[in-house]
Amino acid sequence: MTRTETSQVDTELATRLRLGVMRLARRLRQQAPEGITPSQLSALATLESDGALTLTELAAAERVQPPTMTRIVAALEDAGLVARSVDKKDRRCTNLKLTAGGRRLIARARSKKTAYLAARIGALSDSDRTTLSAATEILERFVKDPD
Repeated sequence: MTRTETSQVDTELATRLRLGVMRLARRLRQQAPEGITPSQLSALATLESDGALTLTELAAAERVQPPTMTRIVAALEDAGLVARSVDKKDRRCTNLKLTAGGRRLIARARSKKTAYLAARIGALSDSDRTTLSAATEILERFVKDPD
């Protein structure tokens, strides 16, 4: 295969991969609990993994502007999923942390999404499962690479 042909094949594969990942992400978003947006769920997951954060830190981690994160956090607070606390080192700052309800919601969302995927995987042939396992390892390497 020539360099040009290889480039075209790579571009076509990239297009198919992008579309497949986007469609799968959409299907998984549809498995989320009612009444929570993908942005809200993502913010909760970041607080779960990173611990207490300021609003500015959370906005940076989620790659959104602080005013956007302010709206997201306000909705999460109203729902009782996050709480604010005064920073012990700098009393002018407040930290955001998950509540028990926020932790339960994340666990429920993950469980539902995992069950959806497990059911779909369960319908695959052994050969397709092996292929999917190999592809998953490649995708895991993709996301470990820096942007």
